[in-house]
Amino acid sequence: MEEVRLHHSELGLKDEDVLQMYETMLMARRIDERMWLLNRSGKIAFVISCQGQEAAQVGAAFALDRTKDYIAPYYRDMGVVLHFGMTAKDLMLSAFAKAEDPNSGGRQMPGHFGQKKNRILTGSSPVATQVPHAVGVALAAKMRNENHISLVTLGEGSTNQGDFHEGANFAGVHKLPMIIMVENNQYAISVPVEKQLGCAKVSDRAIGYGMPGITVDGKNPLEVYKVVKEAADRARNGEGPTLIEAVTYRLTAHSSDDDDRQYRTADDIAQGKAEDPILLFENYLNETGVANAEQLKEINSRVMAIVNEATDYAEAAPYSSPEHALKYVYAEGADE
Repeated sequence: MEEVRLHHSELGLKDEDVLQMYETMLMARRIDERMWLLNRSGKIAFVISCQGQEAAQVGAAFALDRTKDYIAPYYRDMGVVLHFGMTAKDLMLSAFAKAEDPNSGGRQMPGHFGQKKNRILTGSSPVATQVPHAVGVALAAKMRNENHISLVTLGEGSTNQGDFHEGANFAGVHKLPMIIMVENNQYAISVPVEKQLGCAKVSDRAIGYGMPGITVDGKNPLEVYKVVKEAADRARNGEGPTLIEAVTYRLTAHSSDDDDRQYRTADDIAQGKAEDPILLFENYLNETGVANAEQLKEINSRVMAIVNEATDYAEAAPYSSPEHALKYVYAEGADE
């Protein structure tokens, strides 16, 4: 039986919308690939990769209102933060730990996103701590009767942390305007999902918090867009939070310090790469007549020019002065 696929027009999306989705996905991929090359050449210290998860990230981000909604991304969410206003240059400055890094002025590792002007809540290394933060933003929206929502993302391994359970329970009890999206990439570092969860799906946990739980194909940005848009509408209408599980596959090792050959077979990795969401979406754009091979090549050339310029700029940019390490640590100018 032929697979019936969702068409973007059914979602109210125009051809230019899905082309922008693709370009954002591709931008995340090309920045990520460049960071791996820079790491392996000894120019940057660390990479935590988004590869394989771009469709879920971009599909979700496009379903929100980036002029007023808040995001609490986790460390792989390059696609989310790009749509919300971060640039290739911003991300490269962070990778090189330069003074102009908008996340932390070079203080934090790459992937610790945070940008006040674009409503990106600052993340930290302990996983799942972003969940209570997003809950707080949603609580503020409800108390102030403001029509913005928050989206928090995390990996499936992080759903075993106390912060996730406490945050989800609070959001459910108070019917807060927020979305929790779990990017299930099958591995919590080296631990496969079947050794992480006692239930069949992450979304099964939603019933315990009094909210809907939905599992969606995280390799298809349109499917993710659809469920996140529906969840956003529910949240804005006062119907409370939603738990969404986007099933993806991590195409790289956990980080640049990990060797996934120790716990994944070559067949497993090959199967994941065969369902690369970038390639799947390119096929969709071709099949629907939205873009041909020449147009996709032009988009890639434009993206690579931006990545090259961002790399050159960030590599040449100055580091913070040593005394800058003490900034924001102690109160300045306080009365003695």
